[in-house]
Amino acid sequence: MSAELSACLFIFALTCAGYMTGVWSLATVAMASLAALTLTGCLSVSEALGCFSNGTVIMVGAMSVVAAGFGRTRFCARLAAGISRAARGSLSKVLLLYCLLTMLLSQMVQSPVIVFGIAAPLCMATADSMGVSRSRLALPLGVVSICTCCTLPVGNGATQAAELNSYIGAYYDKLEGFSGSVPAIGFFEPMKARLPMLLFTIFYCAFVMPRFCPDRRTVDPAGAEASANAQRPPLSAFSETAGMVVFFGTAAALMLQASLLSGLAVWQICLVGAVLMVLLGVLMPREAGQAIPVSMLLLIIGSLAMAGALSGTGAGDLIGGFIAGMVGKVNNNYAVGFLFFFFPFALAQLMSNRGAMLLFFPIACAAANQLGGDPRGLVILIEAGALTAFMTPMPTAAVPYIMEYGGYDQRDLIRGGWLYALIACTLSVGWIMTIMPVL
Repeated sequence: MSAELSACLFIFALTCAGYMTGVWSLATVAMASLAALTLTGCLSVSEALGCFSNGTVIMVGAMSVVAAGFGRTRFCARLAAGISRAARGSLSKVLLLYCLLTMLLSQMVQSPVIVFGIAAPLCMATADSMGVSRSRLALPLGVVSICTCCTLPVGNGATQAAELNSYIGAYYDKLEGFSGSVPAIGFFEPMKARLPMLLFTIFYCAFVMPRFCPDRRTVDPAGAEASANAQRPPLSAFSETAGMVVFFGTAAALMLQASLLSGLAVWQICLVGAVLMVLLGVLMPREAGQAIPVSMLLLIIGSLAMAGALSGTGAGDLIGGFIAGMVGKVNNNYAVGFLFFFFPFALAQLMSNRGAMLLFFPIACAAANQLGGDPRGLVILIEAGALTAFMTPMPTAAVPYIMEYGGYDQRDLIRGGWLYALIACTLSVGWIMTIMPVL
């Protein structure tokens, strides 16, 4: 093990401990982690600075301004109150409606950050109107945005089979002496394999997960909800209409970005929306500045730095080599399936979930070839495992976003998610290895 990898793993352990103890703020721990990574050579200075200018950071900051502008409108408050009345004050019914909305959005947009950024302002406004703490709703809503991503064959989900087939084909094309037919995933097979998990996620997050969430914010208890309830003068009719148009227009542009607006980056769309909120009088410049969650952005920056350092120092390759050695000793469908769910799930806690997927796809193909089996189920299991990771800020920038909305620390994520992850593993491995066995 290299000195850089050892140092990186040690810093990662200290960072997680810092997130869990609560002695310092999450942003302070994140920035201390980033500084330590640069001082030990795990991350170059240019790579560290690149985290500050990352498009995700700009996107989240700008989308927070757009959400704040929408929250100023009377429409948002009326909609939230209407949903609360329709649900007759039932938290579970309200959360079920928002979980369904979030799931539908996550099929159209392959970014949990964007999905959560669209759904969360509406959901939190409803929570405020019901007098319910946002900490009861933020984690369940965030988990739906991450774990149901691109399950159904619509929107970005329609490309899943083709994308997974490209990874399988890339392996077999380079395999010397291979003359058979390359295994191919059918158009509806990703949906067939992950549909039970999607249904479980929606109902678990609506009816069970809130019981494992804190009753109030753990971090900055008076923060977001106090500012949300602050009295402000009502908007003019023009600004009221502008706030609604900008919010829903930004949401529509984000959903169409991959198809019709590919010339624009996601962060550009969010930035334009944020600027329009100020230019059209929905927010005053000072209000827009106050809406930017600096502590959350610093947490995202620190998480990007840690994920990049772990990837660059070879932590992924180390774990990949370990699992490749284990597979040869296992000759059982469900045992092999468990390995290819658990290890991507575990590795995605240390780096981006997409990075974990890309690392394990060729390993799954190699393992299936070594066993004389079919890699298709393993490839889908890898995707399911990596998308179940949300217990640290590293898997996706949506996690720090969720932590800011709910006022969570590291312990809250673990307490709220451990049972979900356990059931998700059992359900995914049991179902996928039954309908798409490797052996």
